[in-house]
Amino acid sequence: MRRILAAAVVASTLLLGTSAPAWADPPEPAASALPPGWSLDGAGGKKQALTWTSDRLIPPGDAAVEFWSGDRLLGRAEGAADLRTFTLPQGRSGPLSDLQVRVGGKRVDAAAPKPAQRRAASTPATGPAQPANPVDPGVKGPYATTTGEYTLPGVHLSDYPVPVEMQAVVVAPTNAPGRRPLALFLHGRHWTCFTGDDLDSISLAWPCATGSQAVPSYRGYLQAQQLLASQGYVTVSISANGINAYDNGDDDAGAQARSSLVRMHLAHWADWAGSGRRNAPAIVRKAPRADLSKVFLMGHSRGGEGVSRAALDSLTPPPAAQDDYHGRVRWTIRGLLLIGPTIFGQNPHPEVPSATILPGCDGDVSDLQGQLFIDASRGIGAGRALHSALYVIGANHNYFNTEWTPGQAIGPATDDFGSEEPDPLCTPDFAPTRLTPQQEQTVGATYIATAARLFVGGDDRARPLLDGSGVRARSAGPARVLTHAIGARRTPVIIPSQDLTVRNAKLCDQVADQPEKACLVNNSWVGGSPHFVAFAGPEPERVAVALTGGATATLRPATAMPVTGSKALALRLIVPPNAPATSFAVTVTDGRGRRTSLGSTTVTGVPGTELTTSYWAQEVRLPLPRSLRTIAGLEITPQGSGPAWLIDAWGWQPGSPAPRPAALDRVDVGGLTVDEGDAGSTTYSVPVVSRGRLKAKVRLFLSDPVTGDIRSWVAAVKPGASRVPVPISVVGNTTYGGDQRYPLAAKAVSNAVVGDYIGGLHVREDDPVPTVTVAPATAAEGSPLTWTLHLSAPADSYLYLLLQPEAPATGPELSSTDVDPEWFQNNSGEDPEPSRPLSGTGLQPFVEIEPGTTSVEFAVPTVADGVAEGAEHVRFQVLLYPPDFSDPIPVAVADGTLAD
Repeated sequence: MRRILAAAVVASTLLLGTSAPAWADPPEPAASALPPGWSLDGAGGKKQALTWTSDRLIPPGDAAVEFWSGDRLLGRAEGAADLRTFTLPQGRSGPLSDLQVRVGGKRVDAAAPKPAQRRAASTPATGPAQPANPVDPGVKGPYATTTGEYTLPGVHLSDYPVPVEMQAVVVAPTNAPGRRPLALFLHGRHWTCFTGDDLDSISLAWPCATGSQAVPSYRGYLQAQQLLASQGYVTVSISANGINAYDNGDDDAGAQARSSLVRMHLAHWADWAGSGRRNAPAIVRKAPRADLSKVFLMGHSRGGEGVSRAALDSLTPPPAAQDDYHGRVRWTIRGLLLIGPTIFGQNPHPEVPSATILPGCDGDVSDLQGQLFIDASRGIGAGRALHSALYVIGANHNYFNTEWTPGQAIGPATDDFGSEEPDPLCTPDFAPTRLTPQQEQTVGATYIATAARLFVGGDDRARPLLDGSGVRARSAGPARVLTHAIGARRTPVIIPSQDLTVRNAKLCDQVADQPEKACLVNNSWVGGSPHFVAFAGPEPERVAVALTGGATATLRPATAMPVTGSKALALRLIVPPNAPATSFAVTVTDGRGRRTSLGSTTVTGVPGTELTTSYWAQEVRLPLPRSLRTIAGLEITPQGSGPAWLIDAWGWQPGSPAPRPAALDRVDVGGLTVDEGDAGSTTYSVPVVSRGRLKAKVRLFLSDPVTGDIRSWVAAVKPGASRVPVPISVVGNTTYGGDQRYPLAAKAVSNAVVGDYIGGLHVREDDPVPTVTVAPATAAEGSPLTWTLHLSAPADSYLYLLLQPEAPATGPELSSTDVDPEWFQNNSGEDPEPSRPLSGTGLQPFVEIEPGTTSVEFAVPTVADGVAEGAEHVRFQVLLYPPDFSDPIPVAVADGTLAD
């Protein structure tokens, strides 16, 4: 677990950005004004950096807070203790124009555009009724239960300043015979402490300060724990406040730390199931012995990515130097249930079965990136493990955890979904589709039990509730849950790729660098498709088929695909949100050229508004004739007038084969730090390490620190312990340009899993910062005071000058009413009245210095007040910020005199 490039790479976000302007000599930019809320202040005791202060509290959540300049990512911001102030400790060089703050794909700063029009002006349609599945895992089992907690000594995790708690609540069956399967729960990122009943009392500290109380997020899943325990499972829900308080400093947002914590708890349970039982906590001794060959993991939000990483690390252990768990793996993880998870690394283990709940009204991880637990598993391994997505209409992010739910939590809690106007789908007490907290928690418990019953218990009767069969669980009440899946006994028929021949349709890029190639161009800051969430740049292998209403699309794979034994053709199709029932006529052609009509199927748009992510694929099936052995061509005719997209098509048959985890190669990206040097070109190789017995492939993404351009390529991974070559040439010079970072990210393509997915090259600047000189300025009242600041040498990258007023050495000081009021307000965020010395205001003009520039002008516009008052003075401390917004350097003092 490393923090070397956390601010330079945010792997859950598209890292492509606009190029920096070409060099010019000498440009003369005027003083710039940052937008409202922005400054180059320090926050929370931090040194000065690019800072955004919200006019409202931003509760800690699971999505990353990101600073953008237009379409160019500057980096991931760190929050201050007030939960309103966010700073960028390091970032990419470039102009600070069109500054934006995005969280989970949504823009949250004051300048965020409001949705122009709702997709649904009234209650969205909910589609046809779903029949009930004969088996309902949400029904309470035969066992009484017992509940208790344990607290062990805290553990030290790399880069974390204080120990992380080892605390958990256990709910177990009583009088259950034999060893029982173990279910472990991990909550997500939430505030950690509180002192009162309102949000102003919360904090993200650890340990909690004297007088404050810890938020018991780990107690938030008791309903699900009690249900599983009644069915014979030993359940344990663990606390991770110590990770939540510090994980934003991790390059992987705490995934590796959470994995270590999960495996440390499992190691204790392995001890307690054996000879160490007599030393176990009382509640553990009261419970049946756990069967560590049958482990089920549930993770919520960042906890979802954490338990997924724990499964990956259990099957393919990390390099010892980057892992905090160093014991043996004495358990077998049978499956995962993930609720609104993050997947910043887009690196699920394809051989571990999973079911992922996507809350339709998620206001935290609002891009629903958890869909990538399904899509990013496709084609990586053997494909035997079931990977299921469950789109829960009307569910938000927080209410799956009672300690995050108003009226149930012991401390302050909030609804993560918010809108300025009532939303017809998601606003409580306004939208009929919005679930109550109890309904949402019952849905969570039911589908947690469903996944456990299928993945651990092997009861295939539960599978239809997860795999796109279109049935519902009675115990989930009125909730509408849409599902689709890949894996299990499916065989590929159409997996869109560049090898697919397409007629009367087009292949579109799920992650595009050009709008005309994109599957979906979303002009809103919210909405879009969870299937199209970007990683670190364009991925040519991630394509879909864009269909046009009324046109028959013909799709031909490179070879005829076998479907012997398949009962149906399963298609994952997207239609726009709220689209009326759209019919699709489907015909297949076999390897001998014989055409067979499969009839038609209907898809109704997922309910959605401008504030939801509802371009989601639904699974439909058409029966296949027994005689059909191969499919060499597929014809699809959408009967509606709107667009549609095919994600993939499969030969489907019922059943859930037991996964046999393949020994996939593991790839980890490392980091390297070097000095720039004064001359010549030196080539360095970023350490990308692989271990395994297979020939594998990974896609690598290398970002240019100056232009922001992404170079992406597929690298071959050789069997055995080896390194994947990633050479980077560094040209030395004697010109200052600041430190340069070349972020490198990796994603599996075939026969591999990726553990540590972020690394790269850090080039330390070894040349001195240019000196800045400035002569005093004078002007008559009503004229601008103008200074010319001279650099001793040009720089290679953007530099930034911040001018902070301070009391002048002599004479009366220029006041807030002596300068142009609009200029003052734009550069301070304050009203000029009442009149006060500039050094007592929040005035912060700044100047961008483009690469190659050696001089720049700065002006303060003044006003004539007609009052005889003599000469007035002003002094600015000039601070120079390096290109990455690291610590500012005092470089000069600019004095000015305004004559009456």
